[in-house]
Amino acid sequence: MSLYQLNVKDVKKNDVSLKDYEGKVLLVVNTATGCGFTPQYEGLETLYKQYKDQGLEILDFPCNQFMNQAPGTDEELAEFCQLKFGTSFKTFAKVNVNGEDADPLFKYLRKEAPAEYEDEKANAFKKVLNDLKQSFTGDSIKWNFTKFLIGRDGKVIARFAPTFKPEALEPFILEALK
Repeated sequence: MSLYQLNVKDVKKNDVSLKDYEGKVLLVVNTATGCGFTPQYEGLETLYKQYKDQGLEILDFPCNQFMNQAPGTDEELAEFCQLKFGTSFKTFAKVNVNGEDADPLFKYLRKEAPAEYEDEKANAFKKVLNDLKQSFTGDSIKWNFTKFLIGRDGKVIARFAPTFKPEALEPFILEALK
């Protein structure tokens, strides 16, 4: 299966073919508006503004699976991001990223990139997750703001932990844009 065979839903629940993004570098992120990582929207928007003309697209998928940190309708979530963080990249419909009812896109991404690049904060974050009794198996997404970088060929380049700041992605994005 290819990434470009998948469809996702926009905030109005219309189908969007990922084939529309063929030839682009994609950064797919599961997000939440009430998460401690929500300020990462600023860094994501900075990256988008800087590299969209070179072929970067950021695809924002709100997810309410982690402590209900993405409450509200799809439209409300998109509006929040646009008003509070000035986002101009596309926000899609809310999805589940883990479990039987996970969106097919995230099932595909988890299979293609089961391990995360981590940063110095990852171990502290893992302790918090353990304290919250979050249980994950195999390739599960651990929390909101997990990021997947996809090359122009539709192949997953890397998966980044929620603690991995958007600005730290820049060298990876630049390499993918070449």
